Amino acid sequence: MKIIQFTAPVSKDNSVVVQEDILPYFYNYLHRHNEIQLTLIIKGEGTLIAGNYTQPFEPGDVYIIGANQPHIFKGDARYFKEPATDNSQAIHIFFNPEGCLSPLFSLPELESVKKFIALTENGLQLPARYTHIVSREMKRISKLSGFDRLFCFMKLLRFLAVQVESWRCLATGLGKFEVLMDTEGIRMNDVYEYTIENYAEDISLSKIARIANITPYAFCKYFKKHTRKTYFNFLNEIRVTEACKKMIRGDCDNIAHVAYTTGFNSIITFNRVFKKTTGMSPSEYTRLYKCNRELTPVSYPI
Repeated sequence: MKIIQFTAPVSKDNSVVVQEDILPYFYNYLHRHNEIQLTLIIKGEGTLIAGNYTQPFEPGDVYIIGANQPHIFKGDARYFKEPATDNSQAIHIFFNPEGCLSPLFSLPELESVKKFIALTENGLQLPARYTHIVSREMKRISKLSGFDRLFCFMKLLRFLAVQVESWRCLATGLGKFEVLMDTEGIRMNDVYEYTIENYAEDISLSKIARIANITPYAFCKYFKKHTRKTYFNFLNEIRVTEACKKMIRGDCDNIAHVAYTTGFNSIITFNRVFKKTTGMSPSEYTRLYKCNRELTPVSYPI
């Protein structure tokens, strides 16, 4: 597989394109596209990789993926083992502010929206307290067409630009994400796929280098060049992502069980890596997650 230059569905009647997917599992390939993508996860869980950023996703999450930002929403392994036609569902809204919408975004009345769009190149996640109102509006937009769709989408975009605070940036490190050529994307996608599917195993440098079909030394330089992190930092991020999902779902009896089933060889190492990756201990993460989900949702009119 390779990093696919995906083309958003074309509609001669709509400059804002909506795609609703109901699938056995979320997508199995790294891809990018010229359009900015606004995504609502309705059903299904998994791992999001956007540029060089990794984290779990779950129902209710809303993301903005930047134009030409390589990304993959990879469904949990259990969906592949027991596929059902409606395991996963998402609504995607695609728009290109540099395409046919360009004259609209050049209007002075939309200056705040234009500035916000400039911040989306590395991707953003909507804070949980806003997801209720944004998911409601995205579902409404998905049922509209023509002028009604455009009008409601622009109102939603202004809400995102003006009212929402504390966006989470989907980027690690400084600078714009690395743009991958197709040949590089083939290799990187294979590395991502293997890591996500085998994170609980003891993955050596020589083993992952064979997956990439280059020498261990060349692989270290290659991976660091394109992600600005070492492979083992990435592997630990995937393991912590899986640990977060297990703790949230209550899949394991205790922290030790979570640690060992996600590839860590000791609780001490797990706690250290978890805190370095998330900025908090496993117990603090669980408490914060529950607290965020209990926050009163925003109810601003749009």
